[in-house]
Amino acid sequence: MKPKVRNLETPIEGSEGSLDLRSRILDVLAKSGRGHLGPALSILDIVDALYESVLKYDANNTNWEHRDRFVLSKGHGCLGLYVVLEKHGFFSHEKLDDFCSFESWFGGHPESATNPGVEFSTGSLGHGLSFGVGLSIAAMIKKANWRTFILLGDGELNEGSVWEAAAHANKHRLSNLCLIIDYNKMQASGFTKDVLELGSIPRKFEAFGFKVIELDGHKKSEIIEALDFDPKREDRPLVVIAHTTKGKGIPLAENSNYWHHKAKITSEEIAELRASIPR
Repeated sequence: MKPKVRNLETPIEGSEGSLDLRSRILDVLAKSGRGHLGPALSILDIVDALYESVLKYDANNTNWEHRDRFVLSKGHGCLGLYVVLEKHGFFSHEKLDDFCSFESWFGGHPESATNPGVEFSTGSLGHGLSFGVGLSIAAMIKKANWRTFILLGDGELNEGSVWEAAAHANKHRLSNLCLIIDYNKMQASGFTKDVLELGSIPRKFEAFGFKVIELDGHKKSEIIEALDFDPKREDRPLVVIAHTTKGKGIPLAENSNYWHHKAKITSEEIAELRASIPR
């Protein structure tokens, strides 16, 4: 079982500790020639912090009953999840090198049937929190101690099903549920404020009965402190609004919808992306 303790020899402040993972994402994209780069980089520090120091899991037994459950609702950011799962031993290096190839385990969205460590197939936005509410209620019925973490994009909040699920989370006082918002202020077709203005996201979740925490989604120490919570000390669901940057860590891709998704990525573009990474 992965111990739920922080490795004090591993740097955790800021996204610098995930630089190798950003390079690994570029390695995978160089082989596949396609994928969602911006969303993967946006969530990378959050996911890395979760698996490094928060979640209870066993990479050799992905069905371990007492594991914490993590669902990447914004499934198009899956490369950010895949490289972290690889880092923590869920599958071999060679497996991920086949990303998006014929009969690969790893497509452009995560599938639980083929991806070790993936709890729920996602990609059609707006479903993750509903599934998470079900997981949390199941834990309460079973009197189990595992927690459920759901990572959504801020553009995904346009989906009405998210707010239906939030209402149910409040009704059932799901203190074992943590919703994480990747708040990068962008979505596929533009800035979220231009596509559909939602107003104050913190105030909306407060109105739905959630405990609200806002933090820097690229500072792992803040992420770990907020997410490693004790359900027995809470009386309502938690939402962590993580302020992030789309494409974080690769300046050429930062705040750029050009790098939200590309169906064809050239070797020249990969070289330009690598060259823009601060050293």
